[in-house]
Amino acid sequence: MEILKIKAVVKIYGKGGDVTRAVDGISFSINQSEFVSIMGVSGSGKTTLLNCIATIDTVSAGSIFVDGKDITQMPEKVLADYRRDKLGFIFQEYNLLDTLTVFENIALVLSLRGITGIEIEKRVEDVLALFDITELRDKFPFEISGGERQRTACARALIGNPSLIMADEPTGALDSKNSKNLMHLLQKMNLEHGATILTVTHDAKVASYASRVLFLKDGKLYNEIYKGEKTDEQFFKEILDVNTMQGGERYDG
Repeated sequence: MEILKIKAVVKIYGKGGDVTRAVDGISFSINQSEFVSIMGVSGSGKTTLLNCIATIDTVSAGSIFVDGKDITQMPEKVLADYRRDKLGFIFQEYNLLDTLTVFENIALVLSLRGITGIEIEKRVEDVLALFDITELRDKFPFEISGGERQRTACARALIGNPSLIMADEPTGALDSKNSKNLMHLLQKMNLEHGATILTVTHDAKVASYASRVLFLKDGKLYNEIYKGEKTDEQFFKEILDVNTMQGGERYDG
């Protein structure tokens, strides 16, 4: 089942003779329970594309379909419901609310949907256990570590059973150990819970956790590779080779 379909999307900034095509005619699709990474250096258009899918930004041309509906044609009120019900977000800086506990940050998604207290309690307890943060439920974000905040953010993203979970440079604020832990969590969300995940990153190691990698350069999609039966190391090396061949950054970690 096709969850996301990007059709000839263009995003242009500027006017007259000073125009930048940040996204330049990109098309691809993502099926249910896929884990896809978009890779590219700074300025490649990957975050702009993600922002268009998230409805943070609008397209200049083309269409974006989620669950078969063209979100580029939705009025703002319908878009607000779409963001709430269909999307989950994992941000580089966590975006947890400092005045709410871990439990309350995760429960907020359900509260906004009008779900009752008893059901919220059960669902939050389940996801706290899944991410091994039950003992943190009554703590505030400033009282827990970066890795624990990111696990909380993952729990918040998953709890509403969104059609698509998106992550923009999710390991950017983490050290190597917590980065690895987070990517294993995303794999677990995908493999064990069927979450459809789209990440954007400039890091080949982060991209290698996905089952498919799309490569962007100058706003265009120029390559695509699948993990298939390759080992983690083989896939990582293939990503490095493609990225280096196209003038991308070499991974040193």
